[in-house]
Amino acid sequence: MELRPYQQEAVNAVYEFLREKDTNPCVVAPTASGKSLMMAQIVTDAVTRWSGRVLLLAHVKELLEQNASKIRALCPGLKVGVYSAGLNSRDTSEQVIVAGIQSVYNKAEELGKFDLILVDECHLIPGSGEGMYRTFLKEARKINPIVRLIGFTATPYRLNGGLICKPTNLLNEVCYDIKIPDLIAHGYISKIISKEGEAEADLEHLHMRNGEFVAEEVAQAMEAGNLVERACAEIAAKTKDRQHVLIFGASVAHCKKISEYITRFTGYECPVVTGETPAVDRAMLLAKFKGELASDLFGTKLEKPLKYLVNVNVLTTGFDAPCTDCVVLLRPTASTALYVQMVGRGFRLSPGKENCLVLDYGGNVLRHGPVNDIVITDEGIETSESKPRVCPKCRTHVPPKQYVCPSCDYEFPPPEPRGDPKISAHSSKLDIVGSRPKKPEVSDVEYDVREVTYALHHSRKNPDAPPSLRITFLVDQEPYRITVWKCPQSPSPWARRKFVEWWKSMCVSNAVPDVPQTAQEALNAIEIGAQLRTPTRITMRYTEGKDFPDLLSFVLADELPRDEFETQMAAYDEDDLPF
Repeated sequence: MELRPYQQEAVNAVYEFLREKDTNPCVVAPTASGKSLMMAQIVTDAVTRWSGRVLLLAHVKELLEQNASKIRALCPGLKVGVYSAGLNSRDTSEQVIVAGIQSVYNKAEELGKFDLILVDECHLIPGSGEGMYRTFLKEARKINPIVRLIGFTATPYRLNGGLICKPTNLLNEVCYDIKIPDLIAHGYISKIISKEGEAEADLEHLHMRNGEFVAEEVAQAMEAGNLVERACAEIAAKTKDRQHVLIFGASVAHCKKISEYITRFTGYECPVVTGETPAVDRAMLLAKFKGELASDLFGTKLEKPLKYLVNVNVLTTGFDAPCTDCVVLLRPTASTALYVQMVGRGFRLSPGKENCLVLDYGGNVLRHGPVNDIVITDEGIETSESKPRVCPKCRTHVPPKQYVCPSCDYEFPPPEPRGDPKISAHSSKLDIVGSRPKKPEVSDVEYDVREVTYALHHSRKNPDAPPSLRITFLVDQEPYRITVWKCPQSPSPWARRKFVEWWKSMCVSNAVPDVPQTAQEALNAIEIGAQLRTPTRITMRYTEGKDFPDLLSFVLADELPRDEFETQMAAYDEDDLPF
């Protein structure tokens, strides 16, 4: 099982962090990006390469089963123990233990010494006070004071406590952040489109309690008048071509009403899953929704899969149904984390799935903004700088600086003149997923470079065009990656000359190989050891109206003499312990 490029980059970033720093890192990885596989690689390396002992903690049994299976698939010879009351297993002696925090929070001494502790969905670790995670980690450090902690989450913030990574927290710094637009662009996760529901609830009177809307008031608002009936009629009409529709309700009573009306309007069964649903019934319903049904000798399914499933506060994390091609938010939430987790249920790829439709009846997209443009301050304020508008014709969410609706071609009126022309906003061709921010007019921006990667790029608009060399910079000042392209095969003499100049300027002195004729030759040369120097600082020029910036100039790392370079490479030990 081979890791995707960004997954391997995340693993490498963890190792680099552990080698260079004494604090604890966190990997931010969206739903469907493959956190389980990344964790499995770290666990496998820790045991097989460095003879360490590892504990992987999670809060629901679905995550425990998923993580354990990925480790076993990646390293079949590795013995993986499971400690979970829900899975009726209490292993304690294996080198790798996958455990439910509820089952082990007071059993650190029983489990023994660990070198690494990985936490899945680490945003659940409280920022202060006690709690099960803190209780366990406190005791684990008594057994091994230098145990290292690694967190994985799609939402690196809490509802009340702001960022989960701070110098005084258990997790101290994000070492790698995988961006949603990048995953969509490369086809690793599903595209998301969103529409605002026509059946609008009156949410003006809602109050807050502990950072979330008061549950009783939310339930009343979402059940008022004929709102449920109108919303379900609209859902039935807009999901005729959808295969698996996951609905989030506000309360158990609300979900039962939704189930009744969906069945009435569609003729399809719409079961309800709550925290009180018996485990056996819940497993059966989820299997039917995912199409995991028993077949007869001829391969015919013995039961029909479920098209609709409604739940309340259950199927947010640990629920893996790639077939989900519509998510209905029939409830408001003040929690950005919950909003992102609910939308994330539609990120996974599935055969025949072109995209996932998000139908929002709680004003969540307008409240929180695109799922990748969440801005969290240390004080815990959750905002977005690029909240979309609603197309009055088809209810599609449209980015603020896009003036034509991508669904129905409705043209928004031009904006009124603003007092400060330098204020910028995010722009995107996607609706619920925002893109990288654009700079106004023309501006030159300098960035400190953390990492550079190279890849082959094929044009989507012109498949017959020769490939180019894509160069991606991970920088300190921005949360996204900056990409430029070099075109050694371009029919334009200017583009070819620019590539030759760049290649020669990047190579270590006295080690300049022949200039590659094609992008593939350039990539091959880089992969087999062409001694390209690493840019430490780049200057990008942003021009209004252009989708991508231009690489204006770059500062290279200090060049090493050839003999010193080879000496350092020979002395590098890739098996150096990262913890």
